[in-house]
Amino acid sequence: MPEPVATAPTPAPLPYATLLAFTRYVDRTGPAKANFVGGLRKQRASRSGFNPHGQLVKALKADIAFRSGGRHLAEIAGVVKPRWRPLYEALVPGAVSYLHSLGDLSTVDLARTHDALGMVGELPVKINPHLGLRYDDGRREAVRLHFDEQPPSQEALLATLHLMGRQMDQVLPGAEPVLVDVRRGVAHHPDPAARADQVERWLAGEAAAFTAIWSTAA
Repeated sequence: MPEPVATAPTPAPLPYATLLAFTRYVDRTGPAKANFVGGLRKQRASRSGFNPHGQLVKALKADIAFRSGGRHLAEIAGVVKPRWRPLYEALVPGAVSYLHSLGDLSTVDLARTHDALGMVGELPVKINPHLGLRYDDGRREAVRLHFDEQPPSQEALLATLHLMGRQMDQVLPGAEPVLVDVRRGVAHHPDPAARADQVERWLAGEAAAFTAIWSTAA
């Protein structure tokens, strides 16, 4: 009778974070940080995850591209699956407010963006804007959307806008990073008073702790 063949254990996934995951991590304190990273590691290992906001992003882009004044956004809550309708009903009014804040849509076009991989210390972080905008006056914006019930914290804002800005040559050259709080329809721009070197040191420390927690998470 042949002896059973030993199989090598499945290697643990290497530390990695999306921009959303890393900014949610820096927003936490104490044991909540470890719990959050442990959850991310398990999710990565199981390859699970689902984005419920995809159809809203498509509707917003359609309203910008076709200058339809919010018609696609107004219709989207009625066509998503029933389980997602309360979410969309909460998001759409703010998304429409943001759309109107862009002004005359005949002067705004969608611009193609690219995902980028930025290294924060030794931690790879995926920088992935939801959309890009190009204005007739030459301005460009790379836009991330914040969907959470609570507004983004100052830490999350600082981290998101800094990390997008440092990779902008790959994401959308010449663009300004923008984080839009969808539920409130508010667009946040970089704080000119923020010192990039100080932000970089802070994020490097956060990334080192993230990596250490990841490597020890069960």
